[in-house]
Amino acid sequence: MSTHPPFRKVFEGIATRSQMFALFNRHRDKPGVDPLSGVPYASEWFEISASEYHFMLGLLPPLFQRTGMFGMSEYKAGNVTSVFFAIRIRGRERWFHGFCDLSDKPSPDAMRAAIIAHETGAVDSMTREEKLEAIWSATHADFRGIAGETNPDAWPPEHHGKRTILVYTVGQGTTLKLLQDLTDEEIDSRMPAVHARSRRKGGNDAKPS
Repeated sequence: MSTHPPFRKVFEGIATRSQMFALFNRHRDKPGVDPLSGVPYASEWFEISASEYHFMLGLLPPLFQRTGMFGMSEYKAGNVTSVFFAIRIRGRERWFHGFCDLSDKPSPDAMRAAIIAHETGAVDSMTREEKLEAIWSATHADFRGIAGETNPDAWPPEHHGKRTILVYTVGQGTTLKLLQDLTDEEIDSRMPAVHARSRRKGGNDAKPS
């Protein structure tokens, strides 16, 4: 049985070059993450522009290349490398980056299919995990954090290293809450704001981790 994580979109809008490189390293300082495994990155994807696609294609000789797809010869870590896609969706050419674990040989084609399935659906087709990633990416750094990073005593040890986000709760005011513990209502209330931000300047004002 495959143990690979599900494909998940981690940024709303079209990432600029600086955002793209930030997303390439978004797990770099995450506590408890083995930077040599590549596992935290495997199966993550986001949209880029044509210029970034062609910039990366010209950066290094590709590991492999075929119509609408190429892989980077420089691996992120372990068996995980960047794969770039040019995909026509509903008559419009679009470009994407994804991290694929090439120990699972069909993963680039599976990711391409997952991107098409996601982008031809509505917000309602997003999984809970994808929505949480979108909310995290669109939330300003001042309003999110890592449990136990600055005040270890504020969180039980089992929650240290998990992502937190500021939420407003009636009767309690603004408090920090684990991202993974957001209710469906809290997620849904944040999704319209996420998508509104992604439409402005192609998502340029979103802040990846």
